[in-house]
Amino acid sequence: MKIDRLIGIITILLQKEKVTTAQLAERFEVSCRTIQRDIDNICKAGIPIVSMQGYGGGISIAEGYKINKTILTEKELSAIFMGLKSIDSISKDTYSQNLMEKLTNERSTILSDQNRVLIHLSSFHQESLTEKIDVIKQAISNRELISFQYYSEKGESQRVIEPYYIMFRWLAWYVYGYCLAKQDYRLFKLNRLSELQNAQTNYEERFISEKQLNFDDYIWIDDIKLIALFDTSVKYRLIDEYGPECITFDKQSGKLRFENVFTNRNHLTQWILSYGDAVRVIEPLELIDEVCKNAKNILVHYE
Repeated sequence: MKIDRLIGIITILLQKEKVTTAQLAERFEVSCRTIQRDIDNICKAGIPIVSMQGYGGGISIAEGYKINKTILTEKELSAIFMGLKSIDSISKDTYSQNLMEKLTNERSTILSDQNRVLIHLSSFHQESLTEKIDVIKQAISNRELISFQYYSEKGESQRVIEPYYIMFRWLAWYVYGYCLAKQDYRLFKLNRLSELQNAQTNYEERFISEKQLNFDDYIWIDDIKLIALFDTSVKYRLIDEYGPECITFDKQSGKLRFENVFTNRNHLTQWILSYGDAVRVIEPLELIDEVCKNAKNILVHYE
């Protein structure tokens, strides 16, 4: 892409005192004439380029206009590259290595730092997840509708939405957009949708307020405060999922007292059942009845 080439030329000129048109042409696999046009465009953008003819000549940025190369420190560059590497884990394209080559010659130090932290944003569904993200990204870029089959607790449904954001949150990937069926904004979990297609129909972008993008206040189905006693043998799991602040030691029972607010009743019931006999619900009372009902239904399958 032209913009990538222009940025690449600027960064090379920042790293070197002089470089020839032929060297740039070879580096970006274009003609010397194309490079010359790029240099003209860079000059028009306000960055003065000087050209020196003859042996030892070449082009460079005018001395008085050189940008401070330390505008980004090694630590800052390392943080950028670590972030890009995490994006690489769910992308068809590799961004971190290309940017590394463009921004710095000190590759060994930064590569060493960024390899100390490994972030993988994909899941067990990596291949299908990458395909979905790629389709949605293209649709957002082109302002095109997408359609898909969606699976939720209420059943299956066909949806058509105006996609606006792809989001990784709550340990999962979501697409946020305007649902034409519901006439409202909705979050859709990528692992729950299938038959994803670009509808090849453009939409006019809507205004989305900051309040609508505050997903901390996202409206869920329920608001349930759970109080339960857990065996100490599952302490590691409670801490792993909800942190140590959610549990206290109950001296009377010798159990772990757990308190937390849940937003989905069905998820809460299944979560409680996943602990088997290592948990006893104290509140709410209706949840006790729900857990007992599910446990009895499970027993029926084995009688």
